Amino acid sequence: MHNFDFVKPSSIADAAKALAGEGAQALSGGQTLIPSMKQRLAAPATLVSLTAIAEMQGVCTGDGGLHIGAATPHVVVAREAARHYPALAVLAGGIGDPAVRNRGTIGGSLANNDPAACYPSAVLASGATVVTSTRRITADDYFQGMFSTALHDGEIITSVVFPIPEKAAYVKFLQPASRFALTGVFVAKFKDGVRVAVTGASNDGVFRWAEAEAALSASFAASAIAGLSVDSRRMISDLHGSGGYRANLVKVLTGRAVTAAG
Repeated sequence: MHNFDFVKPSSIADAAKALAGEGAQALSGGQTLIPSMKQRLAAPATLVSLTAIAEMQGVCTGDGGLHIGAATPHVVVAREAARHYPALAVLAGGIGDPAVRNRGTIGGSLANNDPAACYPSAVLASGATVVTSTRRITADDYFQGMFSTALHDGEIITSVVFPIPEKAAYVKFLQPASRFALTGVFVAKFKDGVRVAVTGASNDGVFRWAEAEAALSASFAASAIAGLSVDSRRMISDLHGSGGYRANLVKVLTGRAVTAAG
């Protein structure tokens, strides 16, 4: 690991100012950044910790949904969201292991946008809004491919606002070594239709399965997607599973999520 400076601002404004410096990098839970630094794959000159910013912590309801501060650890989301959005709480409670859940944060996960991370599927399926230090970004505009987002340099995710659906569920097929989702599907049924988001499967990162959304909006039952399939050529193919295997998982897990939600 290279030498670096460390600062821990207590406000979003101070954090934004610190991140404007050359070579500065935001640090939230550090579950990806710290291992990358240890392997010398990343070498920021300054780490700007976001964990002491009170306005970026906690879970509450109001103003159209469930508000989660970006620096809120997964374990807190799992506990505090259970009453209002059970499917989201289940997702948070199944991330990694206890050490990861106590340190990792929703904002860090979304900023990194790992193609196999769980939270992106919840944000996209819920039609959530990512609130940053400068603007509000809809989920459909936020995710832009593997490890790629709409965030600008120095922009900080401060919170995420989740509309609460009528029914929802998240089901993932666990990669046992990493505990990331080999494939994961989040299904959310709202009054005006169903949203289906898939993580861990596509070369383009998290995506919405539009055909399944249309079928499930007409009939919210696992049988509604029986005749559907996703293009295996778009799917990740690696030592853990071929593109065809992941394509089949998408369909199977979507059906399971619908059953679990319904």
